[in-house]
Amino acid sequence: MSDPEQDHIPINPDDSPSVVLELIYQLKVKDVMARVVVSGNRKHTMRHIQELMRESRITCIPITEDNKLIGLISMNDIVNALDGGYIESPVEERMIRDVVTLKEDMPLSFAVSCLNKYSYRKFPVLNTKQELAGMLSSFDVIHSLLVEMNREMLLLEKIHKDAGTASSLFAEMEFNITRFDFGLAGRASTEIKKALKQRNIDPKIIRRVAIASYELEINQVVHSLGGTISCSIQPDKVVIAAADTGPGIADINLVLQEGWSTANEWIRSLGFGAGMGLPNTKRVSDEFYIESSADTGTTVRSVVLINSPKDEEGSQ
Repeated sequence: MSDPEQDHIPINPDDSPSVVLELIYQLKVKDVMARVVVSGNRKHTMRHIQELMRESRITCIPITEDNKLIGLISMNDIVNALDGGYIESPVEERMIRDVVTLKEDMPLSFAVSCLNKYSYRKFPVLNTKQELAGMLSSFDVIHSLLVEMNREMLLLEKIHKDAGTASSLFAEMEFNITRFDFGLAGRASTEIKKALKQRNIDPKIIRRVAIASYELEINQVVHSLGGTISCSIQPDKVVIAAADTGPGIADINLVLQEGWSTANEWIRSLGFGAGMGLPNTKRVSDEFYIESSADTGTTVRSVVLINSPKDEEGSQ
């Protein structure tokens, strides 16, 4: 039987079905990763690691010390040790020390990009204390996406079954957003999307609203001192409004340029701050409004028409 970890299954965030795109932006690495991790220590021999791999049927093992990741041994390292005659050498002499890692609070979309960019089959995942929290492979991603897609299908079936007793189209929702609270980041956009599905809104419209609400929500988490995201579902349109307190935007035209960002290295290391939040929001909106000052903070209003002439990518 083949090892599923050896079957690379690429997922492209830029060229996948909309339901897959929604899920990889909604889920976080910690929702998908394998939490039970087989690890070794620096004093183990390469042969001992080989036995751990054979017994656990895995292709790489993280090397830890006090639960801190200090290196990695892959199957390729074991093969080289056998060929080179140093299979009895201590792990600390042969392990990979410059290991590419993921953070558990990163959006899954960032992890997918890493899986496509690098040739590694598995990535160690660290928690906020920089401790080893799990491992992530393409197999874990595919399995979790299939499970979530099945849940989405069951939800849609229930919505269609209950369509005759669905609540009124009108709805008003508001969410408080806290600075740097990445654990709850995405909650508002998820709840807004659920409300739209319950009202049988066109999936293309739902996706555009979900993108706008998610990008505005993440912008508040990363760049503001906190604020609110509100959603008004009306018969002819959906209005997303984001209002935050400070520090304001010095040059609005600049932040609307794709790729321009003021995010620091820590934010970027978490997979955020790519400079696409406001440009993406404007792209998917039928109407877009923004104003900002250091005194009053920033207000953004995104309107998506229920019968919009735009396609799901936001173009005419």
